[in-house]
Parts: sequence; C-alpha cells; structure tokens
Amino acid sequence: MILPVIDKVAQYVDQRIRVSDFSAETTLTSDTVPVNVDAIAFWMVWDAETAVLEVADFEDAVVLSAQTALRNAIGRHDLAVLLSERDRLGQEIQSVLDEKTSAWGITTQAVEIRDIIIPKDLEDAMSRQAQAERERQSRIILGTAETEIAEKFARASEHYQQNPVALHLRAMNMVFEGLRKKGSMIIVPSTAVETMGLGALGGLTAFGGAAAGDASAGVALPPGPDTSEDASA
Repeated sequence: MILPVIDKVAQYVDQRIRVSDFSAETTLTSDTVPVNVDAIAFWMVWDAETAVLEVADFEDAVVLSAQTALRNAIGRHDLAVLLSERDRLGQEIQSVLDEKTSAWGITTQAVEIRDIIIPKDLEDAMSRQAQAERERQSRIILGTAETEIAEKFARASEHYQQNPVALHLRAMNMVFEGLRKKGSMIIVPSTAVETMGLGALGGLTAFGGAAAGDASAGVALPPGPDTSEDASA
C-alpha cells in the first residue's frame, strides 16, 4: 500500500515477457573462422524488487550477459556445428544466461539464433567444396553402375559362349534394332556379317526397303535401259 505524499513509486517494472536482440561481431570459432551471429533472448522479471535492488540497470545487464554467453559458445564450437545445430547452441546459451540472471529475479525462457554470417570468400570456397563433393558422388554412382553392367555382361558372355545360336540371334536382333529406325545407318564388321550370313541378304533387304519407301512417297524412279531392242534383236 502506498501512502500519498509520504510514499512514492521509485520505478515501474514490466513483468511481461520481453524480447531483446543481441549479436556477436567477428567472433572466432574453434576452427578459427570469423563469424557474425545475431540472436534474440526471451526473458521476464519474476521478482521486481530483487531486479531493481540487485542490479542498477537489469535490462542492459541481461543483454550484455547474453552477448558474453554467445561469444563463449561460438568459441567452443566449430563452424559446421554452428550452421547445423542452431537449436542446441541456443539452448546452451539460454542455460548459461538463466543461471546468471536467476539471482537478479529474472528468468531467461529461450534464446534463438537468427542469423550466422560468414566471410564472402569462405562462402564461395564452401560452395565450390559442396559442388566438388556432388561431382565426386555422381562419379562414384556412375562407376558403380558401370561395374554392375560389366558384371552382367560377363555373366551373359558365359551363356553365349556355350550357346552359339543364342549369340547369333542376339547379333541379328541388334542389327534389326539398328535398321528399324527411319534414316538410321549401322556399320557392321564384315566378320560379323559373314558369321550371320547377311552379306547378300542385307543388301537386298536395304535396297528393297529404300525402293518401297520411294514408291510410297510418290517418288518416280529413273527409267532403266530400253530392253525392247535387245529383245527384237
């Protein structure tokens, strides 16, 4: 109870949850990387009398203590941990800060890391490193696929070695698949042609297919030599 004229209010204390932002500029991590970190702290005064009597300016005390805890946390961790485990870093700072401010009648409810800024040249180097890692992974996958294909071909060759008819049919199928595409050309070694017996048959088939295509397209073939005179003679 306040008596008029005799008593007066020295200070009003807001006991709602407050939000204070703080930062650590150009702080070295455990792997000597300079970083700038921005964070915010959620805190509240639960004992107004203690907060006013124990600390001259408890708001500045909370912010400065949070900056100190943030710098100490950055120095204990490397850059990879800072970038990947922000939540754990915030909890660590909150625990340290709450332990210090409890004696002032203040509790720190949470600390969140807002942003971590690294030097531009280091950012470019990390980007190149990530790109090189992706290329390495793609080459490993490609090499694994080539190995699996080679193993399957090796197993297939064992079957073809014991069955020449199957090899013959497979070769003919490969030639057919190459010739069935319109306008395609396939080069077959002469030994393979002789093995499959496609020497004359292949030429006649190609000529017949070309002639049929010209006829269906309405292309007139040039006239051949006149054989009427030869017949009369």
